[in-house]
Amino acid sequence: MSISRREFVGGLAAAGALSAADTKAKLPTRILGKTGVRVPILGMGAGSRFLLYKEEDKAVEAIQKGLDLGITYIDTADSYGKDHLSEQWVGKAIKGRPEEIFLATKLSSRDGGEAERIIEASLKALQVDHVDLILIHELTTDEDLARVEAKGGALDQLLKLRDKKLTRFIGITSHGDPMVYKTAIERHDFDCAQMPINAAKSGMVNGGRGKGLLPDMSFKDSFETLALPVAVRKKMGVLAIKVYGQEHLISHASAEKLLHYALSLPVTCALVGMPKLEQIDDNVRMAKAFKPMPPAEMKHLSETVSEKAKVALDQFFKTHVDA
Repeated sequence: MSISRREFVGGLAAAGALSAADTKAKLPTRILGKTGVRVPILGMGAGSRFLLYKEEDKAVEAIQKGLDLGITYIDTADSYGKDHLSEQWVGKAIKGRPEEIFLATKLSSRDGGEAERIIEASLKALQVDHVDLILIHELTTDEDLARVEAKGGALDQLLKLRDKKLTRFIGITSHGDPMVYKTAIERHDFDCAQMPINAAKSGMVNGGRGKGLLPDMSFKDSFETLALPVAVRKKMGVLAIKVYGQEHLISHASAEKLLHYALSLPVTCALVGMPKLEQIDDNVRMAKAFKPMPPAEMKHLSETVSEKAKVALDQFFKTHVDA
């Protein structure tokens, strides 16, 4: 493990202890870093897996089922589906119950001049006047980071949107180059950091320094080893994605072990795509049953899954676009 035992325990405390005292909570909760907001350890990803519902009424049913079971963290984006489709479905599902929800969406464009228009379209689709969190979506290369950071660019505009109360918090996501992502969160005081955290610990790239796994980096150079310690040190709320590797890891380890591996790291919430209603029940059950995995077991699981799943993950993430 790249994080020491002391850092591991301290970081987990920083992420927030499980909410044993809150008997009304349907799921265990943790504090989302320096935001101070308590959220469930399981969130619903409304991206490509969510869009597999295909029909609006089924997608709305899925969101509402999740809410009823305590999955009150919902993660969507302007680019999930044509014309803000995911946001439209989420908006219809949460109408009348926004006080229950921590709602996050993402800004995909790097054009600062378009940022406010795009976010206003997102808010209209979601049927809200603000969201809890807006994240810059899918950071890839050094050049991409330069566009994000440019004067008047996406980051500048996102800060202004926070000042205008269109969002409470800001963050950034990536499933590309972990070194570029580490640089981004080192340079900027984001409230939240969203990154791939899974037992394969893969350094996955989509449009980064190379195709698939980074050719000039070892397999151990991953978001977990490079970026997670920075986010913990800066007290960012850490949101784990790709916990199941879009289900490519489940044939190599049980879903419960994969979920518990991620939650045993100093993350706040695992965001999971659940394209079938029964998967919502399963994930809630597994999250409720969570107990921290001993470091030795985590190490063994990681080594086993990494060896078995490396090629499959590499092939999948060569062409995967988080949209």
